[in-house]
Amino acid sequence: MSVSIATRPRKHTGGDQLTARLSARLFIREEQRLFVLFVCVVNMSEAEEQPRGDSKQKKKKEKRSEKKKKKEEEGKGDQVEQQQVGEEEQHSEHVVLRGIFKLGKKSHDVLLTRTRLTWTPILPETPTGETCVLKSGVLLLQDVFAVKVKRRRGAGQQSGGAVLGVALFCCRRRGRRLEEDTLHLHNASAEHTHTWYNTLKELLSGLSGRPKYLKVFINPCSHKKEAVPIYREHVAPLFKMADVRTDITVTERKGHALLVMKECKLDEYDGVVCVGGDGSVAELCHALVLRAQLDAESPENPVKPVLPLGIIPAGSTDVVSCSVYGVRDPVTAALHIILGHLQDVDMCSFWSHGQLVRFGFSAMFGFGGQSLARAEKKRWMPSSQRREYALMKTLARLRPEDCLLSFLPAEKSTGDQSEHHDMDQAINPESGAEECWTTNRDLYLSISIMSIPCLSPHVPRGLAPNTSLANGSAALIAVINASRSEFIKHLKRYSSSSGQFNFSFVETHTVSAVRIQPHSVTGWVEEEESEEEGNSKTTPIIQLEEATFPWNVDGELVEIANEVFIRVHPRLITLYGEEVDEADSTVSCSCI
Repeated sequence: MSVSIATRPRKHTGGDQLTARLSARLFIREEQRLFVLFVCVVNMSEAEEQPRGDSKQKKKKEKRSEKKKKKEEEGKGDQVEQQQVGEEEQHSEHVVLRGIFKLGKKSHDVLLTRTRLTWTPILPETPTGETCVLKSGVLLLQDVFAVKVKRRRGAGQQSGGAVLGVALFCCRRRGRRLEEDTLHLHNASAEHTHTWYNTLKELLSGLSGRPKYLKVFINPCSHKKEAVPIYREHVAPLFKMADVRTDITVTERKGHALLVMKECKLDEYDGVVCVGGDGSVAELCHALVLRAQLDAESPENPVKPVLPLGIIPAGSTDVVSCSVYGVRDPVTAALHIILGHLQDVDMCSFWSHGQLVRFGFSAMFGFGGQSLARAEKKRWMPSSQRREYALMKTLARLRPEDCLLSFLPAEKSTGDQSEHHDMDQAINPESGAEECWTTNRDLYLSISIMSIPCLSPHVPRGLAPNTSLANGSAALIAVINASRSEFIKHLKRYSSSSGQFNFSFVETHTVSAVRIQPHSVTGWVEEEESEEEGNSKTTPIIQLEEATFPWNVDGELVEIANEVFIRVHPRLITLYGEEVDEADSTVSCSCI
């Protein structure tokens, strides 16, 4: 029997309804809070993903830029190598040797050609593969004068020893000075070192103009008797290092070098060297030209000597050496001689009454000759005091000379005429060429004729800055009579850069021949004999029978009578050195 129970639906009260509403609201709020949290999480994840993407892009860009830089650097390196190769091909026909040496503490790739030596540092590659442009060193073989094998030797060991490498002795320029320098190439391989040594010796021996055997004249009385120590301490070691043999003559008196030059066999030598002042240089230049005339059997016409002359300055002014070196430095002079730097130089011949007096570079008549004559009579004084004394006394007794001055302008001289015919015109302007000559008669304080600039530490730009060593002409500087104060202003301008000729009483001409004829009745020497210094026993180097007027010829006192004829001979002699515009100034004269 089944029983069914029927239920009645329950009616909600007010409390139940309130509870349901509250739970619904809480559920909605919970859903809202979860939604907000979800949105925040999504935003944060997106914000983290964006910088990661940016960093990847940046890395890609950096890699691309690094690749570009590497390509550019490789291109630059190729360009540098191509430039080096191009320069090497320009300066040499082919590479003679190539090897690895240590310069200092680093290994270098050394390349030798017929004209130069180049070296480049060898550096290992960096971990990043970066490369850098390296600077290579260069040494011209024309600046190298000796090469030696370096060895390690113990105390007292005279020969042998372990091979260390090769040493190249060269010259470096410091302004006008040449200084000795050394390049050390280290390599312990004896075979490698001797290969380089023999090759370098062969290349250096093939350079033209470098002397192997020299005839040396030393004047022991020059200036402060410093010629022998200067040669022994500064010049002889360089000659020995460069394997230059020497035959030395120490002169004993004036004219000794001239006698030796007339008798010695010049065929054995490659050049002549003079260690002394301007007087010794003038004597040897005169001797070289005379010897060339004798060898050529041409006593009338000047002949260019075969041998060049080198000058080691050891005098008080050293005008000729300063004109070819620019400095009074024995090391510079010796290096010019060793390296074979040759310079052709113009010379002048001085004639009187148709007879040759001497050959030289410069001559001064009037103030210059009188100053030297007074200085020669005070030989017991120190050189600087003697020079200042003579200058002051000559200024105190300044007087002009009445002269007939004739000159042949250089631009009007014709080169197709023979030397003998030109000499006839120089001695006698009236012989068929009177229209070419310019003649003036006036009172002159000073007349100077100079075929070289005559540079010196006292006059850096030279007594004749408008001329050069080998322009085929001479500078004629004529100072007409003026007041003592104006003449002193003119003299002071020589120590400055310019302006010594900017005076109305100073005339300058470029000439190829000059004729000077004094018209004074009483000569300067006769007047000076009445003075206190007239009792001096000093005599000039050259004195003729009618010697009355003193001349300063290359720093030597020459007394010549009446007329003097001077002729310029282009490139008559060759000196070791080079063309110089200005000399180093190290001394100043405070007497005026």
